[in-house]
Amino acid sequence: MHIESVDLNLLKALDVLLDERHVSRAAARFHLSQSAMSRTLSRLREAFGDELLVRTATGYVLTPRARHIQAELSDLLPRLRSLVTEDDFDPSTANGQIRIAASDYFLAVLGNAVFSAFFEQAQGISLVVEPVGPTTFDDLERGRVDMAFVPTSAPPQMSRHVLFTEDHVCVLAEDHPLTRDRLTPADLGAYPHAGVAALESGRMLVEAHLERLGIRPPAGLTVPYFAAAAAAVRGTRLIATVPRRLVGLLREPGVRVAEAPEQFPSFDYPMLWHPRLTGDPAHRWMRSLLIRAGAALTPGPDTGAAKDGSPA
Repeated sequence: MHIESVDLNLLKALDVLLDERHVSRAAARFHLSQSAMSRTLSRLREAFGDELLVRTATGYVLTPRARHIQAELSDLLPRLRSLVTEDDFDPSTANGQIRIAASDYFLAVLGNAVFSAFFEQAQGISLVVEPVGPTTFDDLERGRVDMAFVPTSAPPQMSRHVLFTEDHVCVLAEDHPLTRDRLTPADLGAYPHAGVAALESGRMLVEAHLERLGIRPPAGLTVPYFAAAAAAVRGTRLIATVPRRLVGLLREPGVRVAEAPEQFPSFDYPMLWHPRLTGDPAHRWMRSLLIRAGAALTPGPDTGAAKDGSPA
């Protein structure tokens, strides 16, 4: 195969096809009809002299050549974008899509500031927000998302920038038997929790703190969102341990907020991205929006707890 026989505009379509391993899904993601994506796949097979995707009883699988191409594209495409746009990137005239993985907490505390600046400056770039999940780090590695916001230990190869520092508070029903303004580890071990499960077991920050302190609460509730965890405690004996700034935005009746145990340290809230995107102009612009939004955040609400952890 000669480079002259390859339309470089097809490389992005190829990247999506190899990632999705499904013509219809790739077509939807690439904003093409299924028939147009099928024709694109035919052109790619001819250009590379390889089937690339082979249909099996359980779906499409990549050929060995396709796996090699996919690994190369993950580094090549960002560098190509940087090569042709580095000197003249202008968000007001740029086109494309940026995909991020974030929790409802991130959207609650930074969403308005980021979204207003984003859509004021970039009318031609679409922004897709996906929930953080067990595959988030793999999605970063494979280029399915451009950046993620996860305050837990990330793979060491990922680049990171801390946006702000946060700590935890506990949300309880107003009539909960616990009345102190700062809870203790023993308190957390005595009552069931409303927990949030987004990442793999053991990678959620609160879960890791409880395990480190040897706290094993009774069976409780697990939900996918922080706001849902805080709302769930009303009328129950559940305890939800959530980021402080979130409770300043909630208006849940029938609940109160207590300080988390002193053994729960504050934590950094970073944005994460693959190093191959560090020089990408659109990515640099997006990171600058996020950095400014994080720097402008004000502290979360003070619960008024006694500093020594004694009851109010």
